[in-house]
Amino acid sequence: MRAARSLRRLPALARPAAPSPPLRYSPVIPAQGSDTMSHPDPSLDFRAFLDGLLAAGDAVAIEQTVDPHLEVGAITRRAYETHAQAPLFTSLTGAEPGFRILGAPAGLSSLPGERHGRIAAHFGLARTSTPREILEHLVRAMHAEPVPPVVVPSGPSQQNVAVGDAVDLERLPVPLLHQEDGGRYLGTYGFHVVQSPDGTWTSWSVARTMLHDRRTLVGPAMPQQHIGMIRQMWSERGEHTPWAMVLGAPPAALAAAAMPLPEQVNEDGYVGALTGRPVEVVRTLTNGLHVPANAEIVLEGYLSSDESAPEGPMGEYHGYAFSEGKHQPVFHVEAVTWRDAPVLPVCVAGLPPEENHTVWGTMISASALDLLRTAGLPVDLAWCSYEAATCWIVLSIDRARRAALGWTRRQLVDAVAEVLFPSHVGWMVPKVILVDDDIDITDVNQVVWALATRNHPATGQYVFPDAPGIPMVPYLTPEEVRTATGGKSVTDCLLPEDFRGTTASFRGSYPQRLQEQVLADWHRYGY
Repeated sequence: MRAARSLRRLPALARPAAPSPPLRYSPVIPAQGSDTMSHPDPSLDFRAFLDGLLAAGDAVAIEQTVDPHLEVGAITRRAYETHAQAPLFTSLTGAEPGFRILGAPAGLSSLPGERHGRIAAHFGLARTSTPREILEHLVRAMHAEPVPPVVVPSGPSQQNVAVGDAVDLERLPVPLLHQEDGGRYLGTYGFHVVQSPDGTWTSWSVARTMLHDRRTLVGPAMPQQHIGMIRQMWSERGEHTPWAMVLGAPPAALAAAAMPLPEQVNEDGYVGALTGRPVEVVRTLTNGLHVPANAEIVLEGYLSSDESAPEGPMGEYHGYAFSEGKHQPVFHVEAVTWRDAPVLPVCVAGLPPEENHTVWGTMISASALDLLRTAGLPVDLAWCSYEAATCWIVLSIDRARRAALGWTRRQLVDAVAEVLFPSHVGWMVPKVILVDDDIDITDVNQVVWALATRNHPATGQYVFPDAPGIPMVPYLTPEEVRTATGGKSVTDCLLPEDFRGTTASFRGSYPQRLQEQVLADWHRYGY
């Protein structure tokens, strides 16, 4: 394999264009009145989103009593792996009456033509949307004028309130999702809300939280994550970090929180750009943050600057569970608010596809695509194959643009590595695969074919051991985990420049008129 000890500088002819300026907008503004509550948009209201899934036949209400201890997790895992409807558990053993759980909120669908229907619904797109249509919508929103949230005086998220000693997280149906988990996980499909001490940066970010006791949670806040960066700002002042967690969030808000946007960019304005209307927020009761007004459940409190406790292990997004947990920061809960008959969404992480792959992977794909395009690289599309558990991203290279640039393979590889690997989005995905644009990279079968037939084992692999990377990938050595580096590579699956063959396929081996005739007569043939 070819190793590059550091990220090499691009040749002069390959210098990227200047990046787009970061998203900027005014802070949240008060609203005198709004009609979004009376006419809920499913992308901005989780309850309306759920109603849409039920109406489409892509969710099923399970009235039989189900135990949150493993049974919820087992049913949801089976739903993922068979592309069955999202399970809505309406009767839960040991839970306070009225509390419900929704599993697989962004699992893949088996409905004809609607494989990505649940994902598309997060953004208000048609359930028949293709991956390319979803990605292009996300990229357009990154360059649209941000639409800041509006503050409303109240919302369904505060219909019920518990403050101080009345807080008891055991009232919530906190599930044990895998038998190997080190505890019960409340936050698997929600997001943190934190704000820098000067108030200029509000971060919404997705990360898990495990129940520690009736008033505390524990979970990761890595220094490379935005929540970890803001925690450090507060710690330097000798203070804890004011914090909230949103469960049953507006679907577009959850997706935006999962998107690796740059530092100092507020995800709440991107939600408005995605949906074309502002997300409505209310002020928390205890710490002055703003949270979606129609969320199902909101936790308020603070992220300790110095306290930690054991967390995990947990079945992870890469499909494995580590044998031991780690000490992670403690989140103190000082208030809980919730809607009537609240719904707790859960992601049961593990073998793909689940939400770490469908939502996080899709948002990573859009961020990477925009970054590489902005840098002037000849990238037609980027896609984190769901089956690869967000451990690789495939880039479709525009052959005509690459030829016009006159880049060698090595120049293209170095250009991709220099732009992608130092970025926040590049930190998240260790492996990059380059293919020509005759490959539909959203079809994993075509990607596998390209890997098998176009990658030269001696000359087609480039490794970047000094590049920063997420320390959660199973194959990393202990030293790489400690230093958060290594495990990065670019795999070249581009056709040789002198290749003169064609693809032997329905689209490649027959005249266009005959293809159209076969498609028109397909049912007449008996299919």
